[in-house]
Amino acid sequence: MDKENKKNLREKIMRKTYESQYSFGDVDIRKVETNPKSRDEIDKATEGLKFIYTTEEIKKEVFSILEKEILPNVSKKTGRRGMDLWKILVLGVMKQTCSCDYDHLHHLANNNLMIRELLGHPRAEWGAYKYEYQTIVDNITLLRPEVIDKVNEIVVNTGHKCLAVKKKKNYELV
Repeated sequence: MDKENKKNLREKIMRKTYESQYSFGDVDIRKVETNPKSRDEIDKATEGLKFIYTTEEIKKEVFSILEKEILPNVSKKTGRRGMDLWKILVLGVMKQTCSCDYDHLHHLANNNLMIRELLGHPRAEWGAYKYEYQTIVDNITLLRPEVIDKVNEIVVNTGHKCLAVKKKKNYELV
C-alpha cells in the first residue's frame, strides 16, 4: 500500500457527528414533517431535535459536548465505523422522551417513519437498513443522563434568549 492510500485511510473518521454530505435520496432533516397539533411525545421531541439540527450555534455546542463525552479516549480514525453522534442523540432523546425500554426503542428505530427520517433514512429505502438491538444498546448507553441534561440546558438557554428578544421587540412596538 502506498503512502497516499495509507494517508487516506488514516484520515477517515470512523465515528462522525452527522453525515453532512447528502447523497441522492437522503432525507433533509429540516423537512421531516410533524403534526403541530399532536400531543404525542415523538412529535415534540422531533421538533426539538430539528431545532438543534437547524440552529448552527446550538448544533456546534451540542456536538462539542457529545464528542467530549462519548468515548473521549477512543480514536475516531481507527476501528470499525460507529453509529453517528446524531443518531445516538436522536435515539437517546427518544428513549428518554418516550420513557421506553431498549426493546421498544429498537422497534421505533426500525419501524417509525418519522424517527427513521430523523435518523436520515429515506422513505424509498424503508426497511433497507435495520438497527440491531445490541447496536442500539451499546451506543445509547454511552449517552448518559448527565450528557442529555447538558444538551437540554443549551436548548433551554437558547429558547430563553429567543423569548427575551421576542418580548423586547413586542415592547418596542407599543
